[in-house]
Amino acid sequence: MSDQFDYFVVFAEMRTGSNFLETNLNAFEDLACHGEAFNPHFIGYPNKSEILGVTRETRDNDPLRLIGAMRDEPGALRGFRFFHDHDPRALEIALSDPRCAKIILTRNPLDSYVSWKIAQATGQWKLTDVKRRKEARAVFDAQEYLAHVEALQNFQVLLLNRLQCSGQSAFYLAYEDLQSVEVMNGLASWLGAKSRLEALDKSLKPQNPQPVTAKVANVDVMEAALAELDRFNLTRTPNFEPRRGAAVPSYVACKATPLMFLPMRGGPEAEVIDWMALWTGLILAIWQPA
Repeated sequence: MSDQFDYFVVFAEMRTGSNFLETNLNAFEDLACHGEAFNPHFIGYPNKSEILGVTRETRDNDPLRLIGAMRDEPGALRGFRFFHDHDPRALEIALSDPRCAKIILTRNPLDSYVSWKIAQATGQWKLTDVKRRKEARAVFDAQEYLAHVEALQNFQVLLLNRLQCSGQSAFYLAYEDLQSVEVMNGLASWLGAKSRLEALDKSLKPQNPQPVTAKVANVDVMEAALAELDRFNLTRTPNFEPRRGAAVPSYVACKATPLMFLPMRGGPEAEVIDWMALWTGLILAIWQPA
């Protein structure tokens, strides 16, 4: 068990790789993830009726009962996956509890949207045998996509602000990070687990490995919709870069020498620029043909 945390929550969304993440978390001897524990339509998984003896009815009446069951069950650090439309009471409990480890998994919203549309069309939400892959192309709906992006970003901003205001931090994962056993072991270490993985569990297969343009039936509609968006904002949830404009106009580059200076206010800017001018002249003099 962890000295720092009593349980964990994976904040994610549909088609972000959360199933793959959960499968690998469950591969650690001292970690256990119990699915979408607070999905309003089922408890944990569609074919389950309870988690650790807590029924769906009991959970609905008192979400803290289920969190307490995970927290108090010996043998492993336990947790669950939580999406933006799950029980908000459980969200409040987890966000307010510094003993709850927060893992935040994100994916480019265009990729997750297209994957979601294909899964809707095929009815295939998981794939363990590539021979059984069902093929379909997504039909892009501009208004639906905008609503998708807005919902995801609003939830991510909520998480970011709540963690900032309460002085907590989270372990951030991108969809692409899930293919690294080193990252997975780093997550386990952060959670306080002692066990480590030699390799990732590969039982779940990528369902749609093609480029996004090959997976959409009406690419022209998608491109027109994306042209109206701030594309740099799509993967900025959350944004770790300072909120300021680019400083590129202040960069100084030599005309002939492969040397560039990125000034820092308060530093010896004039001296460095004078030195660059002198050095460039020396270089040119050395290499001028006789």
